[in-house]
Order: sequence, then structure tokens, then C-alpha cells
Amino acid sequence: MTIGTIHGVGLGPGAQDLMSVRADRLIRGARHVAYFRKRGKPGHARRMVDGMLRDDVIEFPMEYPVTTEIPLADPRYNQLLAAFYADCTAHLDGLSASGEEIVILCEGDPFFYGSFMHLHSRLAAPVEIVPGITGMSGAWTASGTPISWGDDVLTVLMATLPEEELVRRIHDTNALVVMKIGRNLPKLRRAVEAAGRQDCAWLVEYATMADQRITPLHEATDVTAYFSILLIHGQGRRP
Repeated sequence: MTIGTIHGVGLGPGAQDLMSVRADRLIRGARHVAYFRKRGKPGHARRMVDGMLRDDVIEFPMEYPVTTEIPLADPRYNQLLAAFYADCTAHLDGLSASGEEIVILCEGDPFFYGSFMHLHSRLAAPVEIVPGITGMSGAWTASGTPISWGDDVLTVLMATLPEEELVRRIHDTNALVVMKIGRNLPKLRRAVEAAGRQDCAWLVEYATMADQRITPLHEATDVTAYFSILLIHGQGRRP
């Protein structure tokens, strides 16, 4: 029997018409579609493909056992997620072994800070990747300003880092992208201020989507939407 391929498909930053032609074709033709979601939620990736799936599609929602309920440093966090990814991988490998092709929906790009990477490192089945426009690219495009010029150094940070590490890296870079903000916004705001960059920091929420919002960091609330990215634009060399 032919082994089925598992396709990690990048959906881009949110707007359907920013998906690649290849992603669109695979999604519309897929009999098996898998995606991550928080328990009790429809899932951002699934919402991004509303109206695109065939009528007889078989969906496999992969529900995280934990998100923010326990700290990252708690040993249970890795234990729960490792078992979760192992279970998902076993199901997907089983479908592949029976000859089925599977599309895994990935927000942004499959190889850029996404949950798909934890499946990719475990899967025995053949895997093909369809790259997608990253969320950060959608955010700086929404800002209407180039993110970097000339010799600018661009740094990508996670707001989950310790505050002192955030301060150091924000201070030392020319252009900045910060992801995974959410409840970390107060800490991030303090770090930006300590680095002396508060006057040029912007928060972009839901970039490229209908409810896109761009706000100076000092005007932002204490908790941001899931799709939130902080930007500091570089001011480097130019003709």
C-alpha cells in the first residue's frame, strides 16, 4: 500500500487571499485536515480556512492539554505536551500508513515558532512543507513602514523571556519583533521603557484580518489579543 504524505501547510498571517496557490489547492482538496486548538475553542487555524474545506472532509482537531494554566517551568508542562504530541503523531502516522494524505493547518509558516514543529520532529510518515507568509511580515506590512534598512539588525523575541533578557536585547538591536505577548504585555512594556525605546514601539493586533488594529505601545491595554506582535522599526542606512 502507498504511504500517504503529511503536508504541513502555512496559512500565512490570517487573510485567505494571502495564502499561496499551493496551500489553497491542498486545503481545498484535502480529505483529512488536522489543526491545533485550545480546548473548547474552534481554533484560529480552522477559522482561517472557513468556506474552503470540501463537504466530506474528516477533521482532526488537536486540543492542547494545557496552555497557560500552569507555568512553563513546571515539569508537568513538558510532560503533558510531550504525551499530547506523541498521541497526535501516532494518529497521523496511522492515517499515512493506511494510504491517506493529510493536511495540517499551520498559522503563519510551519517552521517558524509553530506547534507543527513538534509533530515534524516525531513523525515517521513522509512530510512536505508549504511555507507561508509569517505573522510578523503581515504586521510590519500593516504598519505601513519598512521594518529594516541598510545594515539594521532585526531581532525576533518571545515576550515569555525573562524581563532582564528582554531589556538587554531590545536595547542592543536596531529593529525588533516581539511575539507571544498576551498576558506578558506589562512585563514587555517595562522592558521597552527600560531600554529607552517606548516612543517608537507599536503593537499590531490581527494583522491583515478584518479587525486589524495598530496602537502605540503606551496606549495598549494590559492583555493583548492572541494575534499580537510588537514592532520597533529600524532607522538604518539608506541612500
